[in-house]
Amino acid sequence: MRARLDRLRGEGDTLFVYGTLQFPEVLTVLLGRCPELVPAELPGWRVAALPGRVYPGLVREPGALARGMLLCGLEPAEWLVLDSFEDDEYDLRPVVLDGRAAWTYVWTAAASPDHWYAAAFAATHLADFLPHCAQWRRFE
Repeated sequence: MRARLDRLRGEGDTLFVYGTLQFPEVLTVLLGRCPELVPAELPGWRVAALPGRVYPGLVREPGALARGMLLCGLEPAEWLVLDSFEDDEYDLRPVVLDGRAAWTYVWTAAASPDHWYAAAFAATHLADFLPHCAQWRRFE
């Protein structure tokens, strides 16, 4: 929680996203726009499937490579929305990708040994996930 508060006081940082937040459609529903997305990779981490959930968690795994996007140019109010959207099992932590500093949400609970794949999510869950995001946003 301390890292979240520290991050929310700052401005101009980037967020490494590796799951549902790398989809422009999800960002547009949550934020009302899609900030700049830049492809990125985070060595030593894995995008893990989570039991009973359609979204993933980022877990440390030596030798692995988490693929995702850097979400750039977030406004302070947008950081607040994204921070509220993430479950309590996520911890906001700083990371370094290709020499660039960023923040990311790391999963802190049990994860599956299986990988989570963005293409599979897009094909099977994205259409149903968007109304969930819109409903969450209305009541947030």
